[in-house]
Amino acid sequence: MIGALGGAERVLAVGIGGGGDVVGALAVAQLAHLLGTPSVVGGLSWERRPIDPLAGPRRIDELDGARRINDATALAGPATTGPGGFHFAESHMARHLGEPVLLLDPSGGPAAIAAGLAGAARELRCDVVVLVDVGGDVIAHGDERGLASPLADAVCLAAAPALSLAGCAPLLAVFGAGCDGELTPEEVLERVAEVARAGGHLGTWGPGLDEIAPVAEAVAQIPTEASAMAVRCARGETGTTTIRRGRRSVELTPAGALVFFFDPMIALGSAARCGRLVLGARSLQEANDILLAQGMSTELAYETRLAAEQ
Repeated sequence: MIGALGGAERVLAVGIGGGGDVVGALAVAQLAHLLGTPSVVGGLSWERRPIDPLAGPRRIDELDGARRINDATALAGPATTGPGGFHFAESHMARHLGEPVLLLDPSGGPAAIAAGLAGAARELRCDVVVLVDVGGDVIAHGDERGLASPLADAVCLAAAPALSLAGCAPLLAVFGAGCDGELTPEEVLERVAEVARAGGHLGTWGPGLDEIAPVAEAVAQIPTEASAMAVRCARGETGTTTIRRGRRSVELTPAGALVFFFDPMIALGSAARCGRLVLGARSLQEANDILLAQGMSTELAYETRLAAEQ
């Protein structure tokens, strides 16, 4: 993992869970910086419902004030907004960093995500793409009691094989084990061990107080809860707290401060069963239907239901 990041020309770190996962991508970018490698951070065009009342991600042609790269990606600046004028977490990140931040629309499914990321990586001169999940849902089995938003992570991870064939070196990273209030820290660590047994754990990084400081600065300016919990873990806090307006409990542990790196293909062949289920999905909606048919809850189903009730 250190060799891949340290030997790269430039790293593209993309938060794949939507909302504030772009802050988790910044943690990976911080490690790349420490290794002397420049980076670009990014995230999904899918904001949490309190910010964007429309269900699902926004299309690239719905963005205002962004520079389109291709059908699935664009570069956001501080003024980039979605329908109705809301600012993405990536817009706030662009303001914080003083540089453009990538926005990825996952609507087209794994193949379209891979093509979009590969095209963006070429334009931005990035030869390593890190798919970053905050919390650990990306390596979920799918039957965990607290799992509620597996879709975005799964469909983005499912893009890894095609991304590799397109000439990009993909990595998977999990930051803030259990910090999104879905899988527990123990469940995340069990899944980490499962990928490790299959030979897919590439290393773990534990940022200290100095290394986590840039992430903490971003948390202060960007709406995010899970990444904020990871920062608290890195500062040594322990115990139980709540997020999502009290709907989710989070156990703060030392594991929440760590960044785990994986071979995404081995993760798909072992613990990441949700991603494996949607490998052949031709769209986000089809992937959503696949997971729902397995009895899972998804963030798209939740948002669609609430939008219909309004």
